[in-house]
Amino acid sequence: MTIDLTLNNGVVMPALGLGVFQSPPEETSAAVETALAVGYRHIDTAAAYLNEREVGEGIRRSGLDRSDVFIETKVWVTDYGRDETLHAFEKATGKLGVDRLDLLILHQPVPSRFETTIAAYQALETLLADGRVRAIGVSNFTPAHLDRLLAETEIVPAVNQVELHPYFSQPDVRRADEQHGIVTQAWSPIGGITFYPGWGEKRRSVMDDPELAAIGADHDKSPAQVMLRWHLQEGRSAIPKSTNPERIAQNFDVFDFELSDDELARIDALDTGERSGPDPDVLREELFQRVIPEA
Repeated sequence: MTIDLTLNNGVVMPALGLGVFQSPPEETSAAVETALAVGYRHIDTAAAYLNEREVGEGIRRSGLDRSDVFIETKVWVTDYGRDETLHAFEKATGKLGVDRLDLLILHQPVPSRFETTIAAYQALETLLADGRVRAIGVSNFTPAHLDRLLAETEIVPAVNQVELHPYFSQPDVRRADEQHGIVTQAWSPIGGITFYPGWGEKRRSVMDDPELAAIGADHDKSPAQVMLRWHLQEGRSAIPKSTNPERIAQNFDVFDFELSDDELARIDALDTGERSGPDPDVLREELFQRVIPEA
């Protein structure tokens, strides 16, 4: 059993996917192949992860039909702009070895150069109209970023992928997404970002939280499994990252139990309101120094 989400354009997306952020290229193909053997049918990557080629290899090794795997990737900021983003699609599909993407999203807003963000999203709209992608979306957008985007574009994003775990649950973003019919997708869904270098002063691991441990003990599940179940029951997509075969399998083993309303509320109450990853409103010039290689 799995859980699917229907996006605002009718496309069906598996709610739980495998993330490959910071997965070394030499380990990525095996992780993807393992995940698909376990039962995952959704893989999330990005141009900036520099492992799209290996994701494609893992999918091919799985032996599954292309139509059975939901492929999601992201356009990096140095490829923002109408023509640049259209070419970014060609780079991504060339590396993945496919001719169509299930979901293509902008990796993050660029508030100081938002006109390039708009132009990039308009290119996504063109790709959608041409049938080259099945759905489009954004990542790391705040409600203010969404308002700016929606004021200047035609198609409401299907997905907004943001940092989201029990210590930073982003209720304002989730509320804005819901108002617009956008699926909220959690990166760092089990709190791995609490170890993100150089960001956030609190280095408490969500995995060590006693509340999550207690809830997990009641269901004979790990804190990670509890967190993933929390995301799914609250209607979100989650993309946990791992290259460890046992953890990949454990992260998928979340469909045989259910959290009570009280347990969901106890997890919701853990929110600190403090992000652990980069703030999308803070300009980082190094973002514009990363060039995405050709296919």
